Amino acid sequence: MELYRRYGPALLRKAERMLQSREEAQDLVQGLFLDLLQRARADDAGAIDLPYLYRAITNRCLNHLRDRRNQGRLIASHELAAQDIARTRVDDRIVDRQLLSSLSGRLDDQSWEVLVYRFIDDLGEDEIASLLGASRRTVARRVRHIRQEVRLLLADPRPMTGGRTGEAT
Repeated sequence: MELYRRYGPALLRKAERMLQSREEAQDLVQGLFLDLLQRARADDAGAIDLPYLYRAITNRCLNHLRDRRNQGRLIASHELAAQDIARTRVDDRIVDRQLLSSLSGRLDDQSWEVLVYRFIDDLGEDEIASLLGASRRTVARRVRHIRQEVRLLLADPRPMTGGRTGEAT
């Protein structure tokens, strides 16, 4: 596009000065030209000049700065609520890489999937049942089985070797 070659560098400099970030400026300038390309017609090409593009990139930068400021404000206001969220636990043990590695040899594929949905993705039993096409009762039974395997691991903390075989060891 001829407009991008002609005016792109100037718009990029303007956006970078406003945003103080080259990457964000590039995203906005490219987004502007992408929007222009998508709605461009042959007779519109002459109507687009540098003052129009300056106003367009200025408005995009101001909107971006406003969105960034609002995002920071929203994150700060919800920071206390986020601090109260504890990591997911299986009984009293945090689900970590070592625990997952140890469980991998003890659980069948269906139980492994339930473990990921419940203790990694933090889904409820109803949601898991819907995803798996199983009953909530089946999911609850698999969660109890996973907790039992964790208790067994805590009693016998020797690391398991090998991957998931679908057989309990």
